[in-house]
Amino acid sequence: MIKIICIGKIKEQFYRDAIQEYLKRLSKYTKIELIELNDINNDNINIILEKERDEILSKIKEKEYIITLEIEGKELDSVELSNKINELQIKNSNITFIIGGSYGIHNDIKNMSNYKLSFSKLTFPHQLFRVMLLEQIYRSYKILNNEIYHK
Repeated sequence: MIKIICIGKIKEQFYRDAIQEYLKRLSKYTKIELIELNDINNDNINIILEKERDEILSKIKEKEYIITLEIEGKELDSVELSNKINELQIKNSNITFIIGGSYGIHNDIKNMSNYKLSFSKLTFPHQLFRVMLLEQIYRSYKILNNEIYHK
């Protein structure tokens, strides 16, 4: 099973449509759950990060393999990501991806992460990044199943 925990709700319909499309496509290969947590409104960044940490921790179960999405993480190409997912699903039944909020991910979550993954040194809008992550997970399954997918 793959779980994606992310901060914030998607407002734009076109992003929601894209997310639903990839969730539907992925259901052929794996059970997938997308958990959207509410944005925290506060002027203090530390309070925001702490509340987001608590919300994220409440959604993580024991023995989940945690992959945090961080600019400082390791960059993989699509084949390497598919191999990573395949390796993890053999060893662990549950993979959890975590996308932080506007201020990133609390250090407590980063410290408990099993793997830090970066898509780029660039910063992406969080809504768009959810679509990108789902697309790459879908691409991974297409690669693992030797199925044709556009390049």
